[in-house]
Amino acid sequence: MNVTILQGSARKKGNTARVLTWVEEELLNLGHKVDKIYLHPKNLKGCMGCGKCKEKTDAIGCVQKDDVPEVLEKMIDSQLVIFSSPLYFWGFSAQIKAIIDRTYSLYTNANLPDHASLIDGQRQALVATGAGPYDDNAEGMVNAFGRMQKYHKAINAGELFIGSCTTPDALGDSVQKKAVEFARKIVA
Repeated sequence: MNVTILQGSARKKGNTARVLTWVEEELLNLGHKVDKIYLHPKNLKGCMGCGKCKEKTDAIGCVQKDDVPEVLEKMIDSQLVIFSSPLYFWGFSAQIKAIIDRTYSLYTNANLPDHASLIDGQRQALVATGAGPYDDNAEGMVNAFGRMQKYHKAINAGELFIGSCTTPDALGDSVQKKAVEFARKIVA
């Protein structure tokens, strides 16, 4: 299976990156092809809401000239996409949010009988980390992620939230075990 991991943290070696490393290692051990994209240094512009992308139904039609179309093309070529982000004010980081917003260009005619998506049937998963607990903290992010699959016509393969994070070195064996189990689950 072709897997794309979207690393949406500003910190290349932070808590989210550590968890993703364990997920990626297990996916590779299981024989999957993995392409991890670190989003922070990329030129990612937010969606302008202009609707020009809806004029094309067989390709990405965004008029903006940045790195997002390249990321979206990799998503299209994948059977599984893992979105990842630290929890910032009950939501996604700016890096991954720019990608999520621009996935608007991947589908047409949402909620109509001829709703079509360039990623129809794709498996999508979420990995998130945060300093606080899940309750009264991460529900909004997870809920938004789940709703996105309707428009993508994708399959929600699962969500993994690791709370009470301090430093990557403090993430112990129990978190590594959760990451490995999660990797196995999302490709099953």
